[in-house]
Amino acid sequence: MNQPNDQWISEDEIRTSFSQAMSAMYQQEVPQYGVLLSLVAQVNEQVFQLDPALEARMRDHDELTRLGVERHGAIRVGTADELSMLRQLFAIMGMHPVGYYDLSQAGVPVHSTAFRPLLPAALKRNPFRLFTSLLRLELINDKGLRQRAAEILAARDIFTPECRELVMLHQQQGGLNARQAEEFVTQALETFRWHQKTTVDSETYQALHQQHRLIADIVCFPGCHINHLTPRTLDIDRVQALMPQYGITPKAIIEGPPRREIPLLLRQTSFKALEEPVIFSDHRPGTHTARFGEIEQRGIALTPKGREQYDRLLAQAGSGNDNQQHQQYLADVFSVFPDDEATLRQQKFAWYEYALTEKGKNRAITAGDNIKAFIAEGCLVATPLMYEDFLPVSAAGIFQSNLGDNPQSSQGHASRQQFEAALGATVHDEMALYAAHEYASKQRCGLC
Repeated sequence: MNQPNDQWISEDEIRTSFSQAMSAMYQQEVPQYGVLLSLVAQVNEQVFQLDPALEARMRDHDELTRLGVERHGAIRVGTADELSMLRQLFAIMGMHPVGYYDLSQAGVPVHSTAFRPLLPAALKRNPFRLFTSLLRLELINDKGLRQRAAEILAARDIFTPECRELVMLHQQQGGLNARQAEEFVTQALETFRWHQKTTVDSETYQALHQQHRLIADIVCFPGCHINHLTPRTLDIDRVQALMPQYGITPKAIIEGPPRREIPLLLRQTSFKALEEPVIFSDHRPGTHTARFGEIEQRGIALTPKGREQYDRLLAQAGSGNDNQQHQQYLADVFSVFPDDEATLRQQKFAWYEYALTEKGKNRAITAGDNIKAFIAEGCLVATPLMYEDFLPVSAAGIFQSNLGDNPQSSQGHASRQQFEAALGATVHDEMALYAAHEYASKQRCGLC
């Protein structure tokens, strides 16, 4: 007999418990990640000291809580069955697939989605995200090696039996009670734990590694170990500059847009992947390099119009090896992109949430009224929406920078249909989610 719904632990609570448990596990596995958390916390506090108005604004919009808990991680799986099961597992935490990313165009043999909360209230409570990539076996050129990789993947189960049972139980009874939720977090965490022992011998590992380092990372281990966790900073340039003082070597350049008055989309940097000891199934010792730490700075979400302009300017700017020169050149190229909220809003370059002030609540507002005038009169406030998703160029750049000095190539064609078939669901369109958020806020204000 099903228990009443008021005994179920909420998706938000389970997601928070899981993200905290994963962060604690990763700090034990990769101590530099703990150093990174301390550095980011210090820099964020310095930003607030220099800009109290920013802290007040974030407090007013209930964003301070999420800043401290905010993380995104990245994992890679090898089969459709693994991806489908992850979708069911993440659904228990209120995380759903958003966006399709084809990284094969940047030489990485995977395509991906991001599991994250969908609703604004859930994002404010804890916006934990997991960027999840599926190996594209068809991009392994050697037919024999491709078949061997498929056999290795088919022989493993990255989920504990107890985890599978709890996922099924959740689907049957519509939720988990406190005891079940606690056990679910414990069992789910095992899927993402690092394993020093590989499932393959040294010769097979080297063959897969030579084909592509990421293929070896995905195929040769008993689980889909978390390969990075990412805290959110308010000043990524400051973190990048300070990392060497903390014994951390940053990647050469910060990925994404330049520093701006109104931060755009997503900027990312990382420290180089660690060389970790492993034991192959033939008992030979070796090393594996895949796991690293990453930092992000999130900005405003752009509309399709804004994103088209952003993508064009980013392509024009290209990349570089010296961060200072690259950032200066980026800033020059992006100087034509509006850098104030009013222009971004009026030119429909970015998404906003609208809310009535006390003064506005006493005014008669109807659909089609002049939003600009109401904002000027102090009847309406427009708050930019945070970008909750990822940039494929930046994701590929982070991946490639942690694959060694000689990036490997493995290019294919985008196949969203193939990915969704493996997932067992349609991925949500991120632009539709932002548009729905903005429209609902306008509806509440009587603007539409």
